[in-house]
Amino acid sequence: METSKITMPLGIVIRRQPGVTRWAKHVWRVVAVLPGAGPADWAELRRDGDVVEFHAATVPLDLHRADAEAYKVSLTMEPPTVFVVLRHDDDPQSPHDYAVHTATASAYEAQDYQDSGEEIVEPVPMPEGLVAWVRSFTDVHFEEEQFKKRKRRRYFEDLKEDGIGDPRIRQTADVYRTPSQTKPTRSDPDKPKETLH
Repeated sequence: METSKITMPLGIVIRRQPGVTRWAKHVWRVVAVLPGAGPADWAELRRDGDVVEFHAATVPLDLHRADAEAYKVSLTMEPPTVFVVLRHDDDPQSPHDYAVHTATASAYEAQDYQDSGEEIVEPVPMPEGLVAWVRSFTDVHFEEEQFKKRKRRRYFEDLKEDGIGDPRIRQTADVYRTPSQTKPTRSDPDKPKETLH
């Protein structure tokens, strides 16, 4: 029986390095993901001078059958990409500027987060094992929409607007009238002309 949803724990690796301006003390960047990782809370993985990499968190990566088309888009990127969403950590006691909000293999969901402007969306290359896992699920559930040619609706051709082009109906502008019909009307010959005194 096909499963409509599957989940994998995904570890998020974030690198902290010194900022390049006086306004930013540090620069934070998601540099890798760890499929099948255990729980973590900013566990230090490696340090090279002032540059430190942390296993910041492990979040569930969910795949839903309805989003198979979006996963297909992520898989066709060069390289295949998973997206990590970060939010500012508002805790004044936290030594880290950001917290991991979620991870998604959906390019469409990532775009929605980017459009909101409230989060930082980091594209990260998928490891080969993750590519295989996402692709196997997508291949089962992705159905390419068949192109359907629309039929022309004939009744529009028979419609006619009443009054358009009819010289008996006064209209300020009528693109259907000939230029001779748009000339100003002559005054009534029986009406006496005004004379200047």
